[in-house]
Amino acid sequence: MDNITLPLSDYVLNTLPQAVIMAGANGQISYANAQAEVFFRSSAAIIRRHGLEYFLPPASPLISLIAQVIHSGTAVNEYHIDMSSPRMGAERMVDVQVTPVSEKPDHVVILFKETAMAEKLNRQMSHRGAARSVTGLAAMLAHEIKNPLSGIRGAAQLLEMSARDAANEADCELTQLIRDEADRIVALVDRMNVFSDERPIERSAVNLHTVLGHVKTLASHGFASHVTIREEYDPSLPRVWGNRDQLIQVFLNLIKNAAEAIEPEERSGRKGEILLTSAYKAGMHMTVPATGERMSLPLEFCVIDNGGGVASDILPILFDPFITTKTNGSGLGLPLVAKIIADHGGMIECESFSGKTIFRILLPVWKNEHPDI
Repeated sequence: MDNITLPLSDYVLNTLPQAVIMAGANGQISYANAQAEVFFRSSAAIIRRHGLEYFLPPASPLISLIAQVIHSGTAVNEYHIDMSSPRMGAERMVDVQVTPVSEKPDHVVILFKETAMAEKLNRQMSHRGAARSVTGLAAMLAHEIKNPLSGIRGAAQLLEMSARDAANEADCELTQLIRDEADRIVALVDRMNVFSDERPIERSAVNLHTVLGHVKTLASHGFASHVTIREEYDPSLPRVWGNRDQLIQVFLNLIKNAAEAIEPEERSGRKGEILLTSAYKAGMHMTVPATGERMSLPLEFCVIDNGGGVASDILPILFDPFITTKTNGSGLGLPLVAKIIADHGGMIECESFSGKTIFRILLPVWKNEHPDI
């Protein structure tokens, strides 16, 4: 920064790893922290002199976001904004948080965050992510593998009949093994076929608290009977625009993963717990990379467990196919979850620390309930 003596607030802002600026309705910048100089590749004096539009690509949505926040007085989060330009450099995709300044009605504070979130949204929302990477493979496997497997299974059955006639138990066991493995591969291919289904989903207004209650009942009497499942819901939450059966599948998968990640109390020394939460997050928006459509995702649902957490090397690729730490896992559960959420126009992310893992899902509201969204 170009001031030698700085107020305490500047010292605090300069310690942030994200770029922070204050801008007016016309894009004129009145403040830039130290990280903003790195982000914009210019000194604070040059940033203030040229203003925001000097650095932005043509028709950037950031200018309209500033006007929206000033007009509404409400903070807005926008994901996957393209700031690529000759001055900013190529492939600069950022998340931004635009917040009104109460002391200066015509000004906003903008926080820029270059994270893997943009890449995650690009994968999930444009069908170029975890689900799409196996779509073509699923169609190929269905044709190229299932047909010969049928022949192999039939041949094994004939051999088994001959082995039984000859009272050869060892050969019977081997032919049964061939049949079982052929059936297992066919089942795996059938599971993958769901990724190639590009038909629009059937939607209706869904009370997700009812969905979560149903899933909790199933889990508590089955795979999650060894843990405590708590609920912290916003009772005023509007309904989701979605497919009830598919959303049940999503939360069953997430809660089952959470339950399996929690060790028994006698081994870990603590009681396993899964927390289900819901909240309304006004101002949560994103731009769909494939269409440019701006989506509002104010409904937040979380599945939180106190298990051992996700390994740091697995976390960035958690939603990719065939990624699993389970002995007999297929690695297709979370990619399917990501596909279903993407089909709903939503997003899913995961945060994990030692002793805590959060799966956060953001979904759109049923538009008839909030027609202005």
